[in-house]
Amino acid sequence: MPVLHVFSRQGCHLCDVLVEQLLPIVRGHAEVVVHDVDTRDDWRDTYGLRVPVIELDGRCLCEFELNRQSVIKALGL
Repeated sequence: MPVLHVFSRQGCHLCDVLVEQLLPIVRGHAEVVVHDVDTRDDWRDTYGLRVPVIELDGRCLCEFELNRQSVIKALGL
């Protein structure tokens, strides 16, 4: 099963909304792993204020808001 990595931070309203919208779309098709960018210096340096970001196999599918079409296409749904 593919793994979607969501890079976010605690207290980020955009991050919460993105995950809430993402889960029903990918349920049964992909695993979603949420990473807090503030827990690692390299993530904080890479993502900074660009959160939320969704990646699949190291490729950015969207940032700031959910791009449903990008996720659906990447997962072949």
